[in-house]
Order: sequence, then C-alpha cells, then structure tokens
Amino acid sequence: MSRIEACFATLKEQQRKALIPYITAGDPTKAVTVPVMHAMVEAGADVIELGVPFSDPMADGPVIQKACERALAAGTGLRDVLAMVTEFRRDNDTTPVVLMGYLNPVEIMGYERFADACVDAGVDGVLLVDLPPEECDEVAPLFKTRGVDLIFLIAPTTTDARISRIAGAASGYLYYVSLKGVTGSASLNVEEVARRVETIRNLAQLPIGVGFGIKDAQSARAVSQVSDGVVVGSALVNQSAENVDTPDRIAPAVAAILADMRAAMDKQ
Repeated sequence: MSRIEACFATLKEQQRKALIPYITAGDPTKAVTVPVMHAMVEAGADVIELGVPFSDPMADGPVIQKACERALAAGTGLRDVLAMVTEFRRDNDTTPVVLMGYLNPVEIMGYERFADACVDAGVDGVLLVDLPPEECDEVAPLFKTRGVDLIFLIAPTTTDARISRIAGAASGYLYYVSLKGVTGSASLNVEEVARRVETIRNLAQLPIGVGFGIKDAQSARAVSQVSDGVVVGSALVNQSAENVDTPDRIAPAVAAILADMRAAMDKQ
C-alpha cells in the first residue's frame, strides 16, 4: 500500500478529510522549502503538493506564476526539488509528497530517469498538468511499476466519458478543479462542487480532492464536507510573496492558516 493510499484509508477510518497544502518549491529561496513542509505537517497537513517551478505555468494564476518566477530566480530546478524531498524524508517518512508541475522539465530529464529519481527521493505521486490521459499510455507504466501514483486533474467541464478514462489511468487520488479558470480564482459554489463530486464518485473509485477557490477555514470546511480532501495553494503561496524579505516568517504564517483550516475541517 502506497503512502497516499494508506493516508486516505486512515483518514476514512477516522472519519476525517485530507488537508492537502500546495507550495512552490524554492519560493522565495531554496532554504525555506523543507522547513515550511515540516511546519505544514505539524499544523495538520495530510499530503503535501510540492510545485516544481516552471516558466510558463498555464493553469496557474498570478500568485503562483510569481512564485514560480521567484523560485526560478533563486535557481530552483527539478533536481533541487527532488533534493528537497530527500531532505524532508530524513525526518518524515510517513507524509505523502506529490510533485505538481508541467511536462517540460520532465521531458528534459527523461521520463524513466525522472520516475527513478522520484523513487530515490521518496516522492509518492506526480501530477503533470499538461499530461492528458489520452497521451499517457507509454508514460503511466513507468510510474506504476515503481509505485509512484499518477494523479490527474478533472475540470468542471470534463465529460463523463473522459472522467472514466482518467479514472482508468490515475491512482492515489483525483484532483477536482472546482472552478473554471486558473488557480487563485475568486468565487466557489459548494453546491455545484457537491454535484460534480457525486458524478465523479459514480465513475471512479479513487478519493477526490478539491482545489481552486479555497481561501480560508470556512471554505475549507464547506468543501471537506462534500469531498475526500481539500487542496489549498494560493492562500499559502501568498505568505511567501508577503515575506520575501523576511523568509523566517513564512513557515509560521503558513502553519497558522493550515491550523485554522484543520480545526474547521475536524469540527463536529
């Protein structure tokens, strides 16, 4: 059983939902990332999504675009991100880590070499935004045979037929994008999210995490009641933007947001 599968199984037994924070690796410096990862776990994170900085993050809004720019300016590349996971694993061998990013850096490294590097570093899952299920037949086995989960996005406009195809290729969990648009978008309709999650449940057997538009404890709690997990990104990445000159403040600021979300999600 993978770390991701074990995590969701334990949460289900506890009747709790997964809190899945996202940060961009290397933002604003390489040295910040691992301490922030540990702080997130201490604040109640169940799975960590670690963004691989990329020059053209097409699915992301201004907050994460600028985070990628800061991380790239700090010299952060894919190998650095893998090294951060290796460092994180020295003190934490249980919390699942998912790398979230785009195909170009992986293409440059090579899929098989990348999959091997993920195993060596302790990466549990990979979400490649611009890898569609229709084009993953040759790639998916490289991850599956190594026990690395391949996670896919599902959009509000995804057809039932395509959801079924995604479910056949995916493992770990599915990431439902709750809004049309980019990360950091504003309005969130929880009733609509609930309807779409129910549709996905009827077509797929994997846990469903919901992201985009989750900004605070109230929205995290609302979404947790209709899904298996809550993914929060821009609200956390904002803390890096606000503390570029005082990076030691980022970890406690991020932890405070997550602790509030965790408490709200666990409230009976």
